[in-house]
Amino acid sequence: MPTGAKVFLILVGALLPLALIALFTTIQTTRTADTEARARLHAIADESSGAVENVLTNEVSQLGQVLAALEQDPHDAASCVRLAGSFAAQGGARFAIADAQGRVLCGQRFAIPGAAPLRRGEMRASLLADGLAVRIAGSSGMTAAVWYPVSVLSALARPSGFVPDYGAALVRGSERLTLRDLGGVAGPLGRRETARSDLSLDRLAFEMVMPGAPVTSPLIITTVLLVLMWIAAAGIGWFVVDILLIRPLRRLRASVGRYQPGEVLDMRRFGAIPAQEIRELGETFQQITRTVQLHETDLADGLVRQTKLTREVHHRVKNNLQVISSLINFHARGAKSAEASEAYASIQRRVDALAVVHRHHYAEMEENRGLDLRSILGELAANIRATAPERAVGLGITLEIEPLLVNQDVAIAVAFLITELVELAVNCNASTQVRISVKAGEEPDRAILRVNSPALVENAELDALLASRYGRVIEGLARQLRTRLHHDPLVGAYEASIAITGRP
Repeated sequence: MPTGAKVFLILVGALLPLALIALFTTIQTTRTADTEARARLHAIADESSGAVENVLTNEVSQLGQVLAALEQDPHDAASCVRLAGSFAAQGGARFAIADAQGRVLCGQRFAIPGAAPLRRGEMRASLLADGLAVRIAGSSGMTAAVWYPVSVLSALARPSGFVPDYGAALVRGSERLTLRDLGGVAGPLGRRETARSDLSLDRLAFEMVMPGAPVTSPLIITTVLLVLMWIAAAGIGWFVVDILLIRPLRRLRASVGRYQPGEVLDMRRFGAIPAQEIRELGETFQQITRTVQLHETDLADGLVRQTKLTREVHHRVKNNLQVISSLINFHARGAKSAEASEAYASIQRRVDALAVVHRHHYAEMEENRGLDLRSILGELAANIRATAPERAVGLGITLEIEPLLVNQDVAIAVAFLITELVELAVNCNASTQVRISVKAGEEPDRAILRVNSPALVENAELDALLASRYGRVIEGLARQLRTRLHHDPLVGAYEASIAITGRP
């Protein structure tokens, strides 16, 4: 996370108590107002639900009593008159008592939509779209029903005195009869408070809704200002830290990241740096770059001297090898026997093999890459043919070398091994043909070296030469290559796996 973001978060956390105090004040003020509004609502709801419950239970009870009286005496007009007087006081409520054949004995007929049959002695209340219906079944098949329209129930539920805007409804489970609609609560922060009281009439309940305590504009403005001050204080702190510390450090880091060895850091590119500590840090980096520049100069001079010394050593070694080769050639011409001349020639071939590898190794040092095995073996084959004995008139060397790179140790061992094997083949048959191949193996860092000649087919002369002279040398070179040298006596082939460093 960037340092600026860390500083901003730290400042936000440090100033967070101010925002929490503002939030707590708002919540506490709103909670107090909600408590007062809730208490007022419960008081009004208790008053309204009590009025509705008293009227409904009393009138339904009277309806049940008249129903029982008419079941005893269908001509009891006095009971019907008293019941009519009670419902006349409600100004809109209607009732009817009918016998088993549906004839109205008391009250006036009215229809109740979706009315289901009642069992004997059952009382059922129905919440319809425009009112409340209560039905009672007698014991002899007679029924009584009362209908309260919404206007009557709304008047009953209206509390006394000055009452703020409210909503009222009769509810039972998912059924609902709205007596008074509160409507939408104004404003995005408007809230509602609800109170519910159970009525002792067929699981009905009375519900009253009033607007909750509003969140006033001054309270909102005060809270928003405190939050803005909290954010502004954190932002100002972050801005100051960014100007004094973070930006200069960022410029210094960018300059150090673009630094190239040999350059000197220029402090003038940073402009004015307010922080003294960062200026001192930049000056320290500047001093380090001066020191590095001096060391780079010394290293460059030392590299030049080392390169000259390496070239001088190379020339001396090359000249020494040439002197040794010339001396061997001089003595070979003065040899008094063919055996001595051939011995000198054998020694000269090995010196030439070493010289070839040395020349290519020096080229590898100059170009910083591995030794090209194809070039080395091509030059080596030419030297072997040039120094071959006079009796080896028909000697032929065929090369099939893939372009591969090896290190100096492998190149020397391979050159000596090929020289020994070719000389061994010539000693067995002076006019033999030798085929030398180097191909990449299955492993990416290995290659297969193969020397094949009819003269290397198993015979008594070959076994004698291996036992007396060439065997131990060939085995030693194989150990130097860290590989096993396989001899196929039927086809006359020697094969070994050698390490490579890549391709040119």
